[in-house]
Amino acid sequence: MEKKLYRVRDGKIIAGVCGGIAKYFNVDPKIVRIICLAFILAYGSGILAYILFTIFVPKEPLQK
Repeated sequence: MEKKLYRVRDGKIIAGVCGGIAKYFNVDPKIVRIICLAFILAYGSGILAYILFTIFVPKEPLQK
């Protein structure tokens, strides 16, 4: 099965973007959230990237 990037439905804090990235790369979501926060604080453009991910990355499908 092909890996796809989705925003997570469970365990999300804001929109599920960092959780989805963590799931895609199989790492702890806390690490991705810390990196995301560092980019936002350091460059400011991280918030724009987060918003774009929220808009363009679909939510993961519902599990049956």
